[in-house]
Amino acid sequence: MATTTNYGWTTPDDTSLVKDGASAIRTLGTSIDTTTKNLNPQTTTGAIAYRSSTSNVNTSLAIGTAGQVLTVNSGATAPEWATPTTGGMTLISTTTLSGASVSLTSIPGTYNNLQIVVRLWLPATTNTSLRLRLNSDSAANRHIVNYAYGTLDFSYDATSIPLTGNARNSSSSTIVIANIYDYKNTTTPKIGDLLAVNTETTANFTLNREHFAYSQTGAITSLDLFSLSGNMTSGDVLLYGVK
Repeated sequence: MATTTNYGWTTPDDTSLVKDGASAIRTLGTSIDTTTKNLNPQTTTGAIAYRSSTSNVNTSLAIGTAGQVLTVNSGATAPEWATPTTGGMTLISTTTLSGASVSLTSIPGTYNNLQIVVRLWLPATTNTSLRLRLNSDSAANRHIVNYAYGTLDFSYDATSIPLTGNARNSSSSTIVIANIYDYKNTTTPKIGDLLAVNTETTANFTLNREHFAYSQTGAITSLDLFSLSGNMTSGDVLLYGVK
């Protein structure tokens, strides 16, 4: 029997008898049906067809999970879904600011940097600031804040990092964004920076831009936020992991 050039479907020879026509059509139709299915093998929503190692045959890649991206496997032979290893932010936790302090604990060591976002913090005591302490470490001379650039000599001289300027205990609107870089390494001190605005009226606000450091080499696994004096009465802190 004759066959087609690309897929090798069986067709009647020029000399085949007319009585074999129905059988030939049925054989050709089955071949076409099988090939078409191989070229479009998806059976579930979101699946993707791709060329397999078999000539003229596709296979199906099931849909990935939320946040994954399409990439190529280690052998560079097929596509696959994978979680990005660089770029992007993941919300680790959202915590209400209340009481004397709030601790963000059990921080996973699966990211490159951490970002802290504080919204609408208010203290119970007027004219106090919001503070950050790394690894619950209140020992003297382990934190430092530098408000300027340069190559001046500094000393670790603080027990916490101020995230805001002094605020009243009412009508303040605070936003803080702080970054801690390479937080999981265990060989160097930790560094970070922050930008904060505390608005009380359209003509009365504080703007903080700081660089800070923590002298210890251990990985950062917890963060404490607290008012320098008194309790916290409102606000939220969002902790992100940055790839």
